[in-house]
Amino acid sequence: MAYNLKDVVNKKVRFTSGHRMCAGCGAPPVVRTVLRAVKEDDEVVVTSATGCLEVSSCIYPYTSWKDSSFIHSAFENAAATCSGVEAAYNAMKRKGKINKTTKFIAFGGDGGTYDIGLQSLSGAMERGHDMVYVCYDNGAYMNTGTQRSSATPHYADTTTAPAGKVVAGKVQQRKDLTEIMVKHNIPYVAQTAMYGNYKDIYEKAEKAIYTEGPAFLNTLAPCPRGWGYDPKDLILIEKLAVESCFWPLYEVVNGVYKINYKPVNKRPVEEFLKPQKRFKHLFKEGNEWMIEEIQKEVDKKWEYLLSMEELTNKEV
Repeated sequence: MAYNLKDVVNKKVRFTSGHRMCAGCGAPPVVRTVLRAVKEDDEVVVTSATGCLEVSSCIYPYTSWKDSSFIHSAFENAAATCSGVEAAYNAMKRKGKINKTTKFIAFGGDGGTYDIGLQSLSGAMERGHDMVYVCYDNGAYMNTGTQRSSATPHYADTTTAPAGKVVAGKVQQRKDLTEIMVKHNIPYVAQTAMYGNYKDIYEKAEKAIYTEGPAFLNTLAPCPRGWGYDPKDLILIEKLAVESCFWPLYEVVNGVYKINYKPVNKRPVEEFLKPQKRFKHLFKEGNEWMIEEIQKEVDKKWEYLLSMEELTNKEV
């Protein structure tokens, strides 16, 4: 699919400025870019789980959602709501009551996706609804006070898994939801970030929206308050996540893996960790082993992706 940055930024804006998300938050540019991937003549129904995005973008009587139907769902059922609307649309289309093209997109943070909304998401994907689920992954329950989620990285400091003398932050590794979605055998799964003039996220959003059947996008959405970085460093944090392979950019199309970016000089993961206050305890004397452990986890996942790319492309 051809990509021209100038054409993209001049497309219809369906998520406007004026929302109350924090400066330096990764979620708004994710949502704006995903919605820009919808053809201008097509209509959109958006469902959104309770979370930062919903509470900051739809405060009565104001809304940041433009030229789309917006449905605020409960924390746990954005995917179920979206799949229900998609089923109703198909029924009305079969009866000749509508003939316009409408796309269905659900948004949820990692709390409402990895955890509370997982059963709803899994069911919608398994049933095969023609919809896209977009997770904006900020690695904790940021809207309610930075509590740990299953997306929170290993050893990160959160309010419910604080780093101290006894426990070194979150003791579990993060859940690999992208791979869980791959195992649902759906047509399109991708992991993306705002990296490289938004090219990766825009092209993957376009593929997901116009793939027939269910699709899933896992997007990195850094949080300045929960992660503890300067708001102006949003894109730097994204870059370090991608360049260190903490957050690899890849897609799985009908079971075939494709890594979209392979760093020529893969950065050590400590470069991604160091600018974030949630990891500051890792850099105290005697805690080097934690960084080494995280590096091993990152390297293991990267080698897995390289092997899956080679294996699945051989089978095609």
